[in-house]
Amino acid sequence: MTATRDGVAPEPESPVIATGPSADRVSLKTWLAVAAVALGTFSVVTIEQLPVGLLTSIGGDLGVSEGTAGLMVTVPGLVASATAPLLPVAIRRLDRRVVLIGLLGLMVLANALSALAPDFAVLLASRFLVGISIGGFWALAAGIAVRLVPDRFVPRATSLAFGGATAANVLGVPAGTLIGGLTDWRVAFAAVGALGLVVVTGLWLLVPRLPATEPVRLRALPQQFRNPVVRTAVVSTFLLVSGHFAAFTFVSPILRDIAGVSESLVSPLLLAFGVAGVLGTFVVGAGATRDVRKTVIALGAALAAILALFPLLGSSPLSGSALLVLWGLVYGGVPVAVQTWIFKGAPDAAEAATALNTSVFNLAIALGALLGGVVVDAVAVTGVLWFGALLMLVTSLAVWRTRSGEGRRNG
Repeated sequence: MTATRDGVAPEPESPVIATGPSADRVSLKTWLAVAAVALGTFSVVTIEQLPVGLLTSIGGDLGVSEGTAGLMVTVPGLVASATAPLLPVAIRRLDRRVVLIGLLGLMVLANALSALAPDFAVLLASRFLVGISIGGFWALAAGIAVRLVPDRFVPRATSLAFGGATAANVLGVPAGTLIGGLTDWRVAFAAVGALGLVVVTGLWLLVPRLPATEPVRLRALPQQFRNPVVRTAVVSTFLLVSGHFAAFTFVSPILRDIAGVSESLVSPLLLAFGVAGVLGTFVVGAGATRDVRKTVIALGAALAAILALFPLLGSSPLSGSALLVLWGLVYGGVPVAVQTWIFKGAPDAAEAATALNTSVFNLAIALGALLGGVVVDAVAVTGVLWFGALLMLVTSLAVWRTRSGEGRRNG
């Protein structure tokens, strides 16, 4: 997979279709199979970030603080960061179609457990299972999409498959938040679980058997730390994503307590955040191709300013909403900028370097939410914004002190 978390590196497997007349066209059933994979990425990203918009209602219903409720983001992030590199090794030569169906089935089971959870401990256990599903699905899905189509259609298939992740941020999480706001947070989890059943059915009916063709080895991942450009890019990912999720996990109480936004407006504002993020991805993508190092420095500095100024300038619904949209616009460029840097730094080992970055991305989500929860409970939501700003500023300073370059060849 060439995307960020919007992505992770694909398994090194050979395409199933590559020669003959079929190489000139792709059947409707095959494109529907790729669409089923895209719907799977939509589902796992939606369920991973769904608690962000429902934090206040879940915490109030189960009698836990908002900081403690943030563990619903921390737990699956930690589990996914371990599962993403380990599961492809553990399953060895199992049929990838069967594994994907099993992972989505696990997500459906976990969502049912979340919807029925009698207390917070059971809810956290269900989120542990969600983490396994997320990490495993991301590790395999890109390789599945690539194997379904001939070489000339691979970019289109990859974009479609992982467009599901972008759609989840723009539509899935806001829609889930809206469902939870209109009904109950349990209904929102159940709705995503029902969508998972649709995906399982689609994968079963549309995706052909996809046996593994090569074993996946772990040693290539830590080797990438020897590349100074990859190392700096991965550290940047860790700091930027940790800072973002330290604050964004608590965006609902931030909007309520600082900007005075009503609960009913959180879902539309998250939708605006997602749309701005998509726009930021394209805008920053163009700039990153020219000077990616300066782009990362600028992104860190801009995010630091937005988060630090939010308590001061975002004290009304209008100004708070405007800053949230600006936040989404700038953060939307982070994954594409860092991924571009990794491609330039490790042109001959892009898959292993990307897999490493994806594992760190998930770890950063988990630790950011965890540290943010500690700050929220110990200080206030204002403190979590300043904490996030500090991590962003550290990123810019650290990258500024490094040398520009595209790295050495890495085999």
